[in-house]
Amino acid sequence: MAASLIWLILGVVLVAAEVLSGDFVLVMLGVAALGAAGAAGLGAPVLISAVVFGVVSLGLVLGARPAIKRRMALGTGHRSGIEALVGSTAVVVSRVDAHGGTVRIGGEVWSARSLDRGVVEPGGEVTVVEISGATAVVLSGA
Repeated sequence: MAASLIWLILGVVLVAAEVLSGDFVLVMLGVAALGAAGAAGLGAPVLISAVVFGVVSLGLVLGARPAIKRRMALGTGHRSGIEALVGSTAVVVSRVDAHGGTVRIGGEVWSARSLDRGVVEPGGEVTVVEISGATAVVLSGA
C-alpha cells in the first residue's frame, strides 16, 4: 500500500510541475506514475509497478506527446478580428478610389480606399489587403 501512495504522490507532483514547464513531458511522466500507482494499488509488486511506469511513460512521451504538440501548433495559425478580414473579398457599395468609398465585408459596411489608385464602381469586387484604422485598404480585380 505504501508503494501505491508514493507513486500517487509522485504522479500528482509531476502533473502539477507541468504548469511550470509547459513542455508536456512532466505531465506524461505524471500520468505514467498514476498508472504505476494503480498497478501497485491492485497488489502488483514494486518491479511490476516500475515496468508499468516505464512502458506507459515511453508510450506517452514517444507516442502521445508529438501528436499533442502538433495539435497545439495548429492552433497558432488562427486569425480573428481584423486579421481575419485581410485577404477576404469585399463588394463595393459606393465608388472606391484612392480617396475613399465604402465596401461590404462579411455583411458589414466599411469605409475603404484603393491601394492601386484604381477606381471600382458599386457591385465590383475587391480584395482587402490591409485594415488601417476603420478603413479597409483594397485592391481592385478580386
